[in-house]
Amino acid sequence: MLFLFTIALCHAQQQATPRPKAKYITGFSFQQFTGGVILIRAMLNNIPDSLNFILDTGSGGVSLDSATCVEFGIQTVPSDTVILGMGGTHKVSFAFNQSLGLPGLNIKGLNFHVNNYDLLSCVYGEKIDGVIGYGFFSKYIVKIDFDRLWIDVYSPGKFDYPKGGSMLHPIFTSIPIQSAQVKDSRKVDFNFYFDTGAGLCFLMSQSFAKDSTILLPRRHPVYTSAEGMGGTLEMKLTVVKSLQVGSYKFKTVPAYIYDDHYNVTSYPYVGGLIGNDLWRRFNLVINYPDREIHLSPNTHFGEPFDYSYTGLTLYYVNDKIIVDDIADNSPASRAGFKKDDIIIGVENNFSNNLQQYKNLLQSSGDKVRVTLSRDGQVMIVAIKPIDIL
Repeated sequence: MLFLFTIALCHAQQQATPRPKAKYITGFSFQQFTGGVILIRAMLNNIPDSLNFILDTGSGGVSLDSATCVEFGIQTVPSDTVILGMGGTHKVSFAFNQSLGLPGLNIKGLNFHVNNYDLLSCVYGEKIDGVIGYGFFSKYIVKIDFDRLWIDVYSPGKFDYPKGGSMLHPIFTSIPIQSAQVKDSRKVDFNFYFDTGAGLCFLMSQSFAKDSTILLPRRHPVYTSAEGMGGTLEMKLTVVKSLQVGSYKFKTVPAYIYDDHYNVTSYPYVGGLIGNDLWRRFNLVINYPDREIHLSPNTHFGEPFDYSYTGLTLYYVNDKIIVDDIADNSPASRAGFKKDDIIIGVENNFSNNLQQYKNLLQSSGDKVRVTLSRDGQVMIVAIKPIDIL
């Protein structure tokens, strides 16, 4: 890989031009999925319908769902560009010179790469039309308020940050890389991706976990599944004693361990990622132009982490919530769930809302009644989520 550096030479008698202040451009609301993942509504070109986009610092560009391109007749061009994701690698097409319309802001000349986001739509229970990452963040200062579920956008320039809080200075590539201290069997300082598109607290690659011997020998991770670009992945879930970012330390943090066959995490330079179930506990000012991120603890800062585990994977498919994967020796397998069971309700909730059902299943130690349909027969299954601590 070739890095090019340029050096600016200045004459002593020249006066520096005063830097303009950042100007407010627009503000709009957003929706949150489980794990703090941010969903925003935006317009594409002259399409009258607003579309669903995930706002993701873990994306090195901007992308569209292939089905969305077909539905709205968006022309795509094949390319030799290879996208690397947790599920593998594949070549992508591009939709060139598109415009993205946010409330009060129209961004022109964007080149979207095209992915299949059917799996993401199944995971969240809503159609996902694309992901907004570096192509947006690199142009603006973005202020995210998780208390009000509100985003403000500013032009680059001198910015008046909120009083208090803490400033991070990540390494800015297309994805910010933030140093953090992880403690379990011992303390380790390492680099991790700053990833608002990941609906979890902390993920480390198997190679990092093994080489650093970070985990206490008494840890016995449970097997679970997660979704990444390219498909469903098997991971292990446990906790670490603490995770410290800047001046903020979180204790007993849920941690996923991922066998990174394709080295998506760029180990040994980066050990994994810090996701939005942790970042949502701050109000953020993400300033790519000035290469800094400001954190202000918000009302969610002290919320307990979710330690519940079912071993049950649910997807939203054709207006039905179905069971897809069941981990061996998990509460779900012991309760008798089977693949392709249709979930009708959880406890007294029959909303057919995937996010609500997932929240109701986060109740470790308590039996949860699930009404389901199997081969046309309705039955009630009781599952007792366990605690991973």
